[in-house]
Amino acid sequence: MTTPVCTSASAAAAPARQTRAHYPSFASYVRARQPVLLRTARSLTANPSDAEDLLQTALAKTYVAWERIEDQGALDGYVRRALLNTRTSQWRKRRVDEFACDELPEPDPAPGHDDPAERQALHDAMWRAVLRLPARQRAMVVLRYYEDLSEAQTAEVLGVSVGTVKSAVSRALGKLREDPELVLVR
Repeated sequence: MTTPVCTSASAAAAPARQTRAHYPSFASYVRARQPVLLRTARSLTANPSDAEDLLQTALAKTYVAWERIEDQGALDGYVRRALLNTRTSQWRKRRVDEFACDELPEPDPAPGHDDPAERQALHDAMWRAVLRLPARQRAMVVLRYYEDLSEAQTAEVLGVSVGTVKSAVSRALGKLREDPELVLVR
């Protein structure tokens, strides 16, 4: 028969097991053991918030199995295993979603949307056509359509009548419709 080397340590461990052995409810277990279990969860994750979420998930799994757990002395081990399994599942799920490939896939263009390069080419062609307009017509088109001012606001800014703005913009739009560079784009 062997005698323990340190009798005080083994004697101190026995009463601790006895007091921990029975918890009247799941809530009392969580209140008593949450700080210890949270430390374990923090050791499994890098982020304290993730650790709290991990512990909550493991405690939810433990709550579901609470009535089936006969040995309440093994509760901490059960929760630790739930923590580890949940963390492993999270790690695996994240890993499956991401994979390396040789070539990045191009997204399919959304219906009704043109190619960005074509939109830019049209924008550039339109701007060149606007720059070919006479200065007064160009100013009215820019204020009216690029700055989105009303006819009255455009007339006020340029110090002309609303009728002048209407007729000048109409002539400018006619010239833009006839511009050879824009005819090819349409």
